[in-house]
Amino acid sequence: MGRPSRPVTVRELQAARSILSAARRVVVVTGAGMSAESGVPTFRGEDGLWKRHRPEELATPGAFRRDPQLVWEWYRWRRGLVAACEPNPGHSALSAFRARKPETSVVTQNVDGLHQEADRLEGVGPGVSPVLELHGRLFGDRCRGCHRRTEAHRTPDPDLKAPLPRCDDCGGLLRPDVVWFGEGLPQTVLETAVDVARAADLCLVVGTSARVQPAASLPLATTGAGGTIIEVNPSPTPLSARARVALRGPAGEVLPQLLTP
Repeated sequence: MGRPSRPVTVRELQAARSILSAARRVVVVTGAGMSAESGVPTFRGEDGLWKRHRPEELATPGAFRRDPQLVWEWYRWRRGLVAACEPNPGHSALSAFRARKPETSVVTQNVDGLHQEADRLEGVGPGVSPVLELHGRLFGDRCRGCHRRTEAHRTPDPDLKAPLPRCDDCGGLLRPDVVWFGEGLPQTVLETAVDVARAADLCLVVGTSARVQPAASLPLATTGAGGTIIEVNPSPTPLSARARVALRGPAGEVLPQLLTP
């Protein structure tokens, strides 16, 4: 754990709000820190062990081939934990901002669906740019046979040992619609994310370590096209030196101050 972040100063907040106000197109790149105040667990480290397995041992294509029942038990367990989490004030502030400025794009490394849940709770209607999920959706399934994608309910089946789910179309085995270790990101989503980053006047980077590629390169696509970066994160990251303003604090505290009119 790093040192507690100091409060954002009035000068920093005014500078960031001025940049935000002047931007015509905004792209928001979010990472795990966006959902930290919602209580979403990271499933990493000693506290992330499940039945003596680490995520790196379960979230792989090989693990699913060897023991799909075990992998599905883990994902049903994960879904139960994440379904109990609610959007925090940062999610809500961002959804309200997008409702006012619907051309704003959100690119997230998170799979928890809390951006979309905040949109639903805030009554964000059609016309708002969809959230681009680089690493897939925890509450989504994909058929290994026909590749059909379906939504999974945020109130998952509590029976972890339920029969393996099958596709309604072809009967193929379903898998969680997430990107596993060793898999590439969905190409269309990644290409769209790069396009919106290049087209943006401002990249707002929230709660990400800026170390995981290719998401860490998206803000640089914005600056490479002449745009600006604002960073919101409790601790400095490799991106901090390139940010016009770095607001040190958690997303749930800083975003309402930054994005609320």
